[in-house]
Formats: sequence, C-alpha cells, structure tokens
Amino acid sequence: MLRTITLSVGFTAFLSLPAMAGEAADILRASLYEGPLTDGIAKLEPMAKAGDQEAEFGLGMLQLVSGVEHFAQALYRHGMAAPDVGPLGPALAFPIPPNPNPEKLDYEKVRAILAALVEDMDVAKAMLASAGASGDYVVAVDPLRIRIDFDADGKTTEMESMSAILAHGLGISLPASQAPNVGDKNSRGTNSQEPEMTLGLDRADALWMAGYSQVLASHGDFLLAHDFSDLVNVAFHRFFPRAGLPMQDYSVGGTLFMEPSTDAAAADAIAAIHTLNWPVVEPDRLKRVLERLKAVTAFSRQNWQAILAETDDDHEFIPSPRQSPTIPGSQISTEMVDAWLKTLDTADAMLDGKLLVPHWRFRQGFDLKAYFETAKRTDLVMILTGYGAIPFLKDGPVASAADFAEANRVFGENLLGYAFYFN
Repeated sequence: MLRTITLSVGFTAFLSLPAMAGEAADILRASLYEGPLTDGIAKLEPMAKAGDQEAEFGLGMLQLVSGVEHFAQALYRHGMAAPDVGPLGPALAFPIPPNPNPEKLDYEKVRAILAALVEDMDVAKAMLASAGASGDYVVAVDPLRIRIDFDADGKTTEMESMSAILAHGLGISLPASQAPNVGDKNSRGTNSQEPEMTLGLDRADALWMAGYSQVLASHGDFLLAHDFSDLVNVAFHRFFPRAGLPMQDYSVGGTLFMEPSTDAAAADAIAAIHTLNWPVVEPDRLKRVLERLKAVTAFSRQNWQAILAETDDDHEFIPSPRQSPTIPGSQISTEMVDAWLKTLDTADAMLDGKLLVPHWRFRQGFDLKAYFETAKRTDLVMILTGYGAIPFLKDGPVASAADFAEANRVFGENLLGYAFYFN
C-alpha cells in the first residue's frame, strides 16, 4: 500500500498517493465520538453500496463497535457487576456502570444475548472483509474518544468514553488526544502535551478487526452449541447480583470454614466447576467454531500481507518492521513477523487435525477437528483427566514445545500479549 510519499519520486508515485479522509471518515468519527452509532451506520450504508471504500471501512467499524455496544447494554440492562468473592481472589473492576433498576435474567435471555452478539459480529465481519480486500485509504481515529452508550438512553457522556473506561479498569489516567492531520508525516506528536493515541487506520486494520469479530463470535457460538443452563443457575448471580437468578438470595450463608460470604463464594465456585459438563445441543454451532477459528488465522495472514506491503509510516496501529509504532513499545521486527506466521501455520495444522494436541495422560494426541465436528458433550473435567478425551485420540504427529520454539524464543514471556495484539 502506497501512502504519503514525496513529490520527488515523480508523477507515477503521485498517482499512488492515498485517498485522504473525506466525508465518510467525518461521519465515522462523529458517530464514534458523539453517537449515536445508528446515525453513522444509516449515513454510511448507501455510500458503501455505491463503492466508497472509506465508507465500507467506516460502516464495518461502526457495525463492530455497535455489536459490542449492544452486548454491553445487555450486561448493563441486567445489572452486571464485579463479583463479590471475598478474600478468595483479587478484586475485579468491570467497566459496566451500575444499574439502579436491573431487569430479570434467566438462561434463555443469556442465550439470546449471545446469539445477538454472534449475529452482530458476522454482519461486521462481512463489511470489514470487503473493506480490507483492497483500497488505499487512511482514516484517523482516536480510540480513546470512542464512546459506548451503556444505558441505551441515546446519549453518551465523557464517562462512557474509552478513555474513562480504561482509566476505571486500569486505575490510570488516559486523556483523549487531539487528532493530528493523519497523512502528514510532520504531524506526529506536534505541539501535543498528551500521549499520541490517534491511529491512521487502513485496510490492514479492517482485516484485523474482521479477525477479532470472529474471535468474539467463536466464543459466543461455543457456548450456544451447549446447554450450560446449570452454570447460569448456580453461578451467574455472582456477576448479576440483582437479576433474580436462583441463588441470588444465598450469596451469604452459614459458616463452614472461614466466614459466611467467603464460604458461600467458595461453594459457588465449586458448584460452577461441577456444572462444566455440557451436552451439545446445536452441533452446527460447534462446527462453526472451528470455521471461525480458521477464519481468525486467515485474517491474520491477510492482515500481515497488507501491513508488509505498506510503504508509508502514518500513525500505524500495528507497524511493519519498516514503520514507527504509534503505541509506545510496540516496535515490530522481521523476526517477530516470521515467528508469528510460523505460529499461524502450527495453529492451522492443529485446527485441521494434522497436528494433534498433546494430552498428559496419553501417547496419542487429541484431534481438535474431530472434537468440533463430532462431540456430543463437553465435560471439561473428564477431558482433562482423560476419559472424556478418548473418543478424540488419534495416531499422528503431536504438537510439542519444538512447534512453538521459534515463537517462544522471539516473544518469550510476552507471547500471549503479542498473540492478543496481533490477532
């Protein structure tokens, strides 16, 4: 992708200058920063249908954020709160504001919330994949200024901005920056007293977001493939303490070992583990989890292909080895890219059943593909202890530390963090 090049390279290079952010980008930012998202979607849909690539990108991003907003609104609607586990574990801080009047929640409503999330993610994926297929656009977006309408009142406040949400979750101040003139190399950090957070998003980032839509959809489909009603009934009151779930009024009981609230929390944790034996009720959804995971690796490859083809250096979210990182400490080397692409090959081999997952108890390996395509039940404890894994054991090459040696050598203890960043 050619962007922001000097006039000295001649007329041919001039023809490959990027399409500068225009009306579609303005609509995207206004909708993300001020809301409502539905207004931006309505305005961008006809532009995207007319072939405006920048509008396709903006529409796909708004659809993705809208799906997350719908999910957050559902959690707010039912009064999600940080679980009270006493001294059993560290305190958790959820970015969902408290709801003074939560609605009742039950298992069927949980399924409906997850089904809506999956549907929203698939809508976003289709548009983002199209926006990432081609095009030479750069759209300036400050992620800290994005706002989520948690209470669905049609308004967004500064306290509903990503800056405030992250500050609440991380306990640090993250002020929203002023958007520089993306496309101007001299704009990086100019006259700014705040950390530079504005990103120049392009088709590579559209592919990255398309991949993450499938990460979220795969989680939703995995749960929906099963009957996990017992888990909801015995444990979800810890997260939705006023939603009328069966154990709501028993979060504090008698004393068993320590003190009432701690003993009750321990009992709920044990009960939750005991329920992790789920019959598969929608096998097609379980098969789709496999398809979605393969889509994630495919989008990651396409993402890196697009990144490596770039010749600009314009407020990059994930930079190539030749580009400067906008996010401090995110410089990428060629060695890191090569190791990641090799890791994707290993992941695909495991998803295809060509490379088996090791099980501590067996010489044979666990066939992930067979599990997703044929499992009738997911009993986590029985799979981990051995008996539940037997139907999916197969002769063949089993993954070992050697298959991830390059990634471990290059990324070290930061491998999981980079996996989350790279998608």
